[in-house]
Amino acid sequence: MCGVCGIWSPPGADPTEAARLMFFSLYALQHRGQESAGIAATDGRDLRVVRRMGLVGQVFAEPDLGALKGRAAMGHTRYSTTGSSTIQNAQPLTVHDDALGELTIGHNGNCINARELRDELVAKGVSFATSSDTEVVAKVLVAAPGGSWDERLVHALPTLQGAWSLVLLTPHALYAVRDPFGVRPLCLGRKDGSWLVASETCALDTVGATFVRDVAPGEVLRIDDAGVTTVALLPAERRGLCIFEHVYLASVASNLHGRSVYSTRERMGEILADEHPAFADVVIPVPDSAIPAAVGYARRSGIPFREGLIKNRYIGRTFIQPTQELRAHSVQLKYNALTDVLDGRRVIVIDDSIVRGSTSGPIVQLLRRHGAREVHMRVCSPPIRHQCFFGVDMARRQDLIASHKDIEQIRAHIGADSLGYLSLEGMVRATGGTPGEFCMACFTGDYIVPIQLELRKEVLERVSNDVATKR
Repeated sequence: MCGVCGIWSPPGADPTEAARLMFFSLYALQHRGQESAGIAATDGRDLRVVRRMGLVGQVFAEPDLGALKGRAAMGHTRYSTTGSSTIQNAQPLTVHDDALGELTIGHNGNCINARELRDELVAKGVSFATSSDTEVVAKVLVAAPGGSWDERLVHALPTLQGAWSLVLLTPHALYAVRDPFGVRPLCLGRKDGSWLVASETCALDTVGATFVRDVAPGEVLRIDDAGVTTVALLPAERRGLCIFEHVYLASVASNLHGRSVYSTRERMGEILADEHPAFADVVIPVPDSAIPAAVGYARRSGIPFREGLIKNRYIGRTFIQPTQELRAHSVQLKYNALTDVLDGRRVIVIDDSIVRGSTSGPIVQLLRRHGAREVHMRVCSPPIRHQCFFGVDMARRQDLIASHKDIEQIRAHIGADSLGYLSLEGMVRATGGTPGEFCMACFTGDYIVPIQLELRKEVLERVSNDVATKR
């Protein structure tokens, strides 16, 4: 997850415009990260950064945007995968090089060899202030040979493993970088005389920018007053956009590699209806990500679509922690069930995925308490059996319910009358693509790079604690 974006405006542009466009772009990418947000801006001399914990609307006030003057800016919304959710790990992060000056960085993805790279740098006397792999990436860039950031990027990036869509800002240029596998999305847009980059096309749409193209896997773009320059194209033996972007992560308002996410999810629902039909009176989604799939399922099956669950869009985004008693009723906090839709009816409920199984069971119970006579769970992705190491903190493998239970055991665990998953072939077919275009390791265990370790987001915190203990 995480959302990254950047803008480079032409000479003479309104010095307050870049930060304001960045603010609204981050709003459009809020679904990609809700822990912290930040914006960096430059006037060609200095870099200024505002970053805080919370949602975009909580982090920035009018005085902040007024202070972020400059014709170039970058922004980040964080969803933590390496490094806990603290202000120290919030982005953008800024590093300094004696020869080249300041560089600020925002990262979407996961550098899976961050611990090894950090150990090498610590042995050379480099210090670290965070437990984030993003700081490791930044310090690797600073330590790389070369007399320009272009040269250092070309030297440093091949040493990184995993997934990393990066946006970097210096007083003189904006950089957009996508890892050679293309795991996380990144696109290029244009608004009047300004160039923009963003994780998803919905951010471009929100600020009235025109989509130009996707940043290619392995591409390093430099954007400055000379325009857009491809600095390098890093090779890879495989390509693999995360297919879970289509299933859940990306906004339905976005296009991924020219394909509408909304249409893809509708097709997932249609194929799911063909693969796992059920006799029922109503089709309902688990909102919000499963709504298009439920529309597709209902249309293909001929069973009416209704909203049987209403999502409280604010309860999960508050810093006021509920009591243990309320946490035990988390599904009731998140959803309200509509008795007049459910009472006495056979219900097909569509969800995008089942990860731990800790939510699906309470949803089934909630539907039954509000009168559902039968509950048939349909999932518009295959069983998730493997851990993601490339930017989605879904769970360790032993916590994934499908890693140790078969489908009938999962059905019994969640209490549904029947359970059906979309097939791997059906999921790929819904995208209009081919299996070779995607990373599907969370479903298949076929990782695009070899994985030796079970990584956890606290891995660099343990390294920091070990170093402190030795000192």
